[in-house]
Amino acid sequence: MPTNSETDLIRSLEEVLDLERSALVDGELDRLSYMAPEKEKLIGAINELQVLDSAELIRLQQKVERNQALLNSAAEGIRAVASRIAELRRVRQEFSTYGADGQRNGYAVRRNAKLEKRA
Repeated sequence: MPTNSETDLIRSLEEVLDLERSALVDGELDRLSYMAPEKEKLIGAINELQVLDSAELIRLQQKVERNQALLNSAAEGIRAVASRIAELRRVRQEFSTYGADGQRNGYAVRRNAKLEKRA
């Protein structure tokens, strides 16, 4: 049975994990950097405990796995946005078409193109 200090450590880590989940779900990824040092400290302290099996530790593991899945999803979203921004930049710089042979043809877009009006 875990002692009070062990239970306090586990509860503290659970609170941090719940706050981390809330930040991930709300899309407030900047909050994660403030939680990381506390989370690392608590995980280190729990790792030093001699408790090998506990329902509380299993619950912690499930929360860690849940948050890791959310972190992975957030990273995928960030990569998708970066890819989309890169594609938009490329589109602004080049106009692409496909020829009759199925090959892609790119044409550079002029930066300062002016429209000339004629009467």
